[in-house]
Amino acid sequence: MVSVFELFTVGIGPSSSHTVGPMRAAKRFAETLAATGLLRQTRRVRVELFGSLGATGHGHGSDRAVLWGLTGLDPETIDTAAAPGLAAEIKESGRLRLGGHHEIAFDAGEDLVMHRRRSLPFHPNGMTCTAWDADGAEVLARTYYSVGGGFVLDDDGSGHPTLRPDATPVPYPFRTATELLAACEREGRSIAEVMLANEAARSSEADVREGLLHLWEVMVACVASGTSTPGVLPGGLRVRRRAAELRATLDGRADVDSAAVALGEVSQADPLAALDWLTVWALAVNEENASGGRIVTAPTNGAAGVIPAVLHYAVHFLPGPTEDTVVRFLLTAGAIAAVYQQTASISGAEVGCQGEVGTACSMAAGALAAVLGGTPAQVENAAEIGMEHHLGLTCDPVGGLVQIPCIERNAVGAVKAVTAARLALHGDGRHTVSLDKVIKTMMETGADMKIKYKETSRGGLAVNIVEC
Repeated sequence: MVSVFELFTVGIGPSSSHTVGPMRAAKRFAETLAATGLLRQTRRVRVELFGSLGATGHGHGSDRAVLWGLTGLDPETIDTAAAPGLAAEIKESGRLRLGGHHEIAFDAGEDLVMHRRRSLPFHPNGMTCTAWDADGAEVLARTYYSVGGGFVLDDDGSGHPTLRPDATPVPYPFRTATELLAACEREGRSIAEVMLANEAARSSEADVREGLLHLWEVMVACVASGTSTPGVLPGGLRVRRRAAELRATLDGRADVDSAAVALGEVSQADPLAALDWLTVWALAVNEENASGGRIVTAPTNGAAGVIPAVLHYAVHFLPGPTEDTVVRFLLTAGAIAAVYQQTASISGAEVGCQGEVGTACSMAAGALAAVLGGTPAQVENAAEIGMEHHLGLTCDPVGGLVQIPCIERNAVGAVKAVTAARLALHGDGRHTVSLDKVIKTMMETGADMKIKYKETSRGGLAVNIVEC
C-alpha cells in the first residue's frame, strides 16, 4: 500500500516530477556514492535529463534541483529563499560539494545535459547520473525515473523498474476503488477509517493525525503567503500574481469579508462568494508553486492548489469544522490518490494534465463528499465525476513554466470538485461509470495522446502564444 504521506509530501515548487523528483534522484545518487565508499574517489559527476525533463527542465527548474540534490539538500527542508543563490553560486564557481562535503569541479555546461529530443524507454521523465575517478574511470552509473508526484524509481538494469512502497502488512490492502469499497462494506467503515487503519499499521493513530495536521499547516501557510505576496512570477512570461490583489478585493467587500469567512459565515448577499474564495485559495497555492515556494505535493506540484482550496472551503464554509474534518478529508483524498498511483499515472509527461489536475479534482471531490456526510459509494461517485470531466486534458505549459494554463487550471479544478461532490450527494451512489473504469479510460486516453501534448511544450497553448 502507498501511504498518504507518500502522496502528500512537503516540497519545493514549481514541479513535483521535474523539480522534486530530480532533486531526490540526484540526492539518492550522492548517497549511493557515499554508502558504497566511492564518494572520496569521485572527481567528476555528469547528469543527463531526457524526454520531458530535458524538454521543459529549464522552465521547471530541473537544473537547479539536480544541483541541490547532488549537494545533499532535501525538498522538505531546503531553504526556499536561499536555494536559487546556491545553484547560481555552483554554476558561477564551477565547484560543487557532492553529498554536502566532498568538493569537486562541476561545469554546468558539460556536466548537466538536457536532451530535448531524446527519451529513455521506460518513462518520459528519465535521467542518468554517472561518476568518474581522477583517472577518468567510471565508478558508478545509475538511471532514475521521476514518475510523478515526486516518486522516483531506480532502474535495476531490467529496463522495467517498479515502485517499491513500504512492505509493512496493512489490515485492508487495496489497489482498486472496487477493492476499497468492498473493504468499507465488509468492515462497516468509511474510506477515511479504512485508510487510517492502514496508516496505523506503520505508526500510531496519534502520529498519523499529527502528520496530517502538519500537512494542513503547511497548506495554510502556503495560502497565507500566496494571498499576501504581489508582484510578477519568475521565468520571463511576466505573469502577474493575482491572488493577493483578489484577496484585497474580497477583504474590501462587506458581504464576503475575511473575518466572516474565518468564522465560517456564508454570505447571503452574494451566493457565489464561496467560489470567489475557492478561486483565490487555489491561485495563491499555485502562484507560490510557480515562484519556487514551499508546497504540499497533492498529488503533484502542478496540481497542488486543488486540495488546499477545497479543504479551505470545507473548513471556512461548512458548519462546525474541526481537526477531524481536516483528517477525514486528507485520509479520503489519500485513499483515492492511492488507487490512481497504484493502477494508473499522475504524471503529466505520461498522460497529460488529466493525470494531474484531473486526479487532484477527483481526490478533492471524493474528500469533500466524505466530510459532507457522503457514503463510500457517494464518495466514489464524486471522485469518478471529478475525473470524467477532465478526460483528454493536455499538458502544454507555455514556455515550459508551471504558470499558463496551470495556475488557472487549478482554480477551475477546485470549482469542479465542489460541483462533483454536491452532484454525487444528490444521488445514492449508483452510477454507470465506475471510478476504476474512468481511471482505465484516462490511462488509455493518455497512451493515445500525442507526445507534444504531454509536458513537452511542443504543442497546444505552448506554441500558439505569440511572444512580443
